[in-house]
Amino acid sequence: MKNYILAFAVLFLFSCEKDDPVIENEEELITTMTYRLTATDGTVVEGKFQDLDGEGGNPPVITPLNLRANTTYTGSLTLLNELENPAENITEEVAEEDREHQFFFQVSGANLTVAYADVDGDNNPVGLRTTVTTSAASTGTLSVTLRHEPNKSAAGVSAGNITNAGGETDINVVFNVVIQ
Repeated sequence: MKNYILAFAVLFLFSCEKDDPVIENEEELITTMTYRLTATDGTVVEGKFQDLDGEGGNPPVITPLNLRANTTYTGSLTLLNELENPAENITEEVAEEDREHQFFFQVSGANLTVAYADVDGDNNPVGLRTTVTTSAASTGTLSVTLRHEPNKSAAGVSAGNITNAGGETDINVVFNVVIQ
């Protein structure tokens, strides 16, 4: 009887191969990012990045953000893979995997601030929803970066500082901003 148990144990151990494939969370192709900003009076502004042939080939088309001075906007981001038919909504995946994703917003030159308006299950920021507040007229840029598996507990990351975030960049878009 002991020989049967030993034979079964040896067979079991050698049947579990170390080279079994590991299923990873593949990076999604994002061809389109839309940043929709709705002012308190209902006025809607959209900045849009679109690169329908993916990396390489033709350059992406990026629509600037033309904002009003001294205005507060509610922002929402939408991500699509339009190489699929119908288009694949990547936003849903980011929302479902919110603990593994975070958007970062970096402003240069423009008089605006971006604040997170959503959190993941651990109460850390995500950035699919934001509040954007403008002040005096100015021009500049707004960089929107989506990181996959950032270190959300690193110094400054919960405040939106990308410096210590780590992780992999899924997409980075730089919108020109005009505040009038």
